[in-house]
Amino acid sequence: ITRLDYYVGEVMEKLKEKGLDKNTIVIFSSDNGPHEEGGADPEFFGRDGKLRGLKRQCYEGGIRIPFIVRWPERISAGSVNGHQLAFYDIMPTFCELIDDKGFPKKYINKKLEGDCFDGLSFAPTLLGNADKQQKHDFLYWEFHETDQMAVRMGDWKLVVKKGAPHLYDLSKDIHEDTDIAAQHPDIVKKMLEVIRQEHRPNDMFPITLPKFASDLSGKG
Repeated sequence: ITRLDYYVGEVMEKLKEKGLDKNTIVIFSSDNGPHEEGGADPEFFGRDGKLRGLKRQCYEGGIRIPFIVRWPERISAGSVNGHQLAFYDIMPTFCELIDDKGFPKKYINKKLEGDCFDGLSFAPTLLGNADKQQKHDFLYWEFHETDQMAVRMGDWKLVVKKGAPHLYDLSKDIHEDTDIAAQHPDIVKKMLEVIRQEHRPNDMFPITLPKFASDLSGKG
């Protein structure tokens, strides 16, 4: 952490030296939550506090990460926003900020069938125009290493572990302790359909799919 802090400081000092610090957007984030690899001890740092889970798990502690943006001439210091975004939103955001009207067409790989972008620019949120911000219908994750999948729709969060679905209401249960799947079968069904839609089978990344309602129809 000390080394990281030092390196970030070097970047910020160089921007200041070049006279670019006031009108350069700087984003600080991470690619996952805490992990146990290489001798790391998340327990020592109290990792199981507000959020549950580790890297390559679909609980919030594994996928919800810090996201800090600094842009003094455009963003008010200390402002906070609850917009839900993912890393694939970065590309369209940068394209909008530099007025690249070729996105997404010029970035599509024409040789790759079905190539597309799921990202939505969050430039309106950054610039204080939240009323113009597009929002994701859902966010989706899967990790074959832990055999977990997840879907988030607003405050509803479905975590599928080894094919078994568990539903949580993050507005009341941010630590994901109380599975309420049995009380909300319609919501579970809707979120399972997202998994059916988004999952792409791959022998290199095997994962246990949940049972879909349509697979069970007509069976006694």
